[in-house]
Amino acid sequence: MADSEHVRPLAPATILPVSDESASNIKNTHRRKNRIKCLICVIATSIILITIVLTLVFTVFRVKDPIIKMNGVMVNGLDSVTGINQVQLLGTNISMIVDVSVKNPNMASFKYSNTTTDIYYKGTLVGEAHGLPGKARPHRTSRMNLTVDIMIDRILSDPGLGRELSRSGLVNMWSYTRVGGKVKILGIVKKHVTVKMNCTMAVNITGQAIQDVDCKKKIDL
Repeated sequence: MADSEHVRPLAPATILPVSDESASNIKNTHRRKNRIKCLICVIATSIILITIVLTLVFTVFRVKDPIIKMNGVMVNGLDSVTGINQVQLLGTNISMIVDVSVKNPNMASFKYSNTTTDIYYKGTLVGEAHGLPGKARPHRTSRMNLTVDIMIDRILSDPGLGRELSRSGLVNMWSYTRVGGKVKILGIVKKHVTVKMNCTMAVNITGQAIQDVDCKKKIDL
């Protein structure tokens, strides 16, 4: 009876060996999870970067239209004309100096090609000038003076010039200025812009000045 009350020792635990196939499956599962985590991180980072770039493009780096302005027009050659007679205008060398400015409101430079200015009298081209290519720096204004030689014989060939001179002493003309160029930001955003400006003006023969200048602008993208 005493012997039966003795506690029997527990049998040692049996450790089952892990097969190579099971260990390989566990490692593959861990690797797959790590790859998925890395992929998620890459996708999230890419989305954040794309969002930042798009935000900059449509806000800070949004390409704005350049602003062209005619600051003034000066006439040379009228000092030799003492009246409003057409004969006195014949053989007179008359030129206009057109003061034009281009304002760049963008974060990058605006590079423009040849600038052209044409002068018309009643639909007939009577003068033209070409400016050199240039660059307007960010948030800066670039100014240029264009000298236009007037073809006086084309103006004198109009039969209504005499009546116009005798009535008011003014010769009504209009100008057309064109500035084409492009804005490129970070090498990504590139925009071609053509700025056009039409101006009407009156040339005062006796006063040797330009008056009543009125300009309208148009942007072509």
